[in-house]
Amino acid sequence: MFEWRQEFSVGIGSIDGQHQNLFRIARELSDAMMAGQGRQTLARTLDRLVQYTAVHFAHEEHLMQEHRFPGFAAHKTEHDALTKKATELQRNFEQGRVAMSVEVLQFLKSWLEHHIQQVDHAYAPFLRSKAVA
Repeated sequence: MFEWRQEFSVGIGSIDGQHQNLFRIARELSDAMMAGQGRQTLARTLDRLVQYTAVHFAHEEHLMQEHRFPGFAAHKTEHDALTKKATELQRNFEQGRVAMSVEVLQFLKSWLEHHIQQVDHAYAPFLRSKAVA
């Protein structure tokens, strides 16, 4: 379900590496859920995913600001909305209001794939033109 494919590459090593880590953590969450692991294990893995996403978004935003990417404000708005949704999902899971389910995993998959293939691919040519590697 969470398999990195070359089509996700934005051609910027640091960002591709972080994207691959996001997929790996999401895969760990999926595997833990499918193996019927306990709530604590799922909560810890979901927490890692949310925390790593914040680190990744900060890295992207830093690069965009440093190189004055003209679409920064719109991209930051997207990051903020995804962060809010992920944090809300995490809080609801921790409070027992939502179970870790296939629908949650489907949301994560859709979010990762859409964000990378649509939104991140929009800034990639600009950053590559600035020799960001």
